[in-house]
Amino acid sequence: MEYYVLGDDDTVLGFSIVGVSGAAVHDADEALFEWKRVIANKNYGIIIITEDVADLIRETVDKYLFSEDFPLVVEIPQKGKGFSRDLKELVNQAIGVVM
Repeated sequence: MEYYVLGDDDTVLGFSIVGVSGAAVHDADEALFEWKRVIANKNYGIIIITEDVADLIRETVDKYLFSEDFPLVVEIPQKGKGFSRDLKELVNQAIGVVM
């Protein structure tokens, strides 16, 4: 099982230094294209995605965040920021609770 990172240039470069493959994306079309490509590759068991890239394709990413299926999706804050979405919001959305 391999890791893969989707994010900004600096994040992808940083992860590549420790041997993690990835793609830098800059807009929603690029993000969705790379997402579909990575999901289709069953070798990737963990996808690391920066929050800013995930926001570009939020609906698609959220379908996988709390899924029991592979791959595991780990969302990380972009460089210099903390998370803007809280855990309660993510859990409520995942189980279909509308507030």
